[in-house]
Amino acid sequence: MDILLLNGPNLNMLGTREPAQYGTQTLEDIVARIGALATDAGLSIEHHQDNSEVGLIDKVHAASKNGTKYIIINPAAFTHTSIALRDAMLATGIAFTEVHLSNVYKREAFRQQSYFSDIAEGVISGFGAQGYEFALDAAITYIKEH
Repeated sequence: MDILLLNGPNLNMLGTREPAQYGTQTLEDIVARIGALATDAGLSIEHHQDNSEVGLIDKVHAASKNGTKYIIINPAAFTHTSIALRDAMLATGIAFTEVHLSNVYKREAFRQQSYFSDIAEGVISGFGAQGYEFALDAAITYIKEH
């Protein structure tokens, strides 16, 4: 697998969860679009959404063993709380982009702290579902250059 697309808690509720904040596209819509774009670029992609920290950590660990070249991750609420998921990302050494649908800097102060930003290749925040496309472009470029 070339790219692992990870989505954290409550993102399975996209489309109905606070649409003014997160948009009306479902996670399935976003994953289908990113999957098609990755395929068009000649890359394989796997998606996993989990409401549990351990499920996401297990996927990151597995990625280090299956040849994953890049991770696109929206840690959702774990962005602000999960040292364990951060440690998993560090342990694998796989490059990644952190994505957020909303602009976290226009929201509550606690959402402005990320345990991932300082170790990510980049952070994309506030562009809605299009942010995933930006992250995929970054992943494609990274993979071609490395």
